[in-house]
Amino acid sequence: MGAEQKRIVSKIQTTYVKQQEYAEIASARKKKLLVRRLSMFLVAVGILSYLMISSSISQAASLNAKMAQKKQLNHELTELKVQQDILNENIIKLNDDDYIAKLARKEYFFSRR
Repeated sequence: MGAEQKRIVSKIQTTYVKQQEYAEIASARKKKLLVRRLSMFLVAVGILSYLMISSSISQAASLNAKMAQKKQLNHELTELKVQQDILNENIIKLNDDDYIAKLARKEYFFSRR
């Protein structure tokens, strides 16, 4: 009783049994094809997801770099505007003869006449 014996049972060879066997085989094929299609679909979805996520990450990194560059350039622009204002003031002052005389006395040690 410890070892189970296989029972040998012969199949009934009728058209109904044959139809059922073919139906089972067809069902197994359909399931196998369905599993293959689903696995291919999942692989395709995985690849597309990877591409979209990597594209999104690279665009975010590029955007952050551009924002940092914009901030740095805006800072330079404000510094240049301040420098331009100072130079414009110097131009206005240099059009005044009294200022030029004071500057010449100060820088080049000229005396007053």
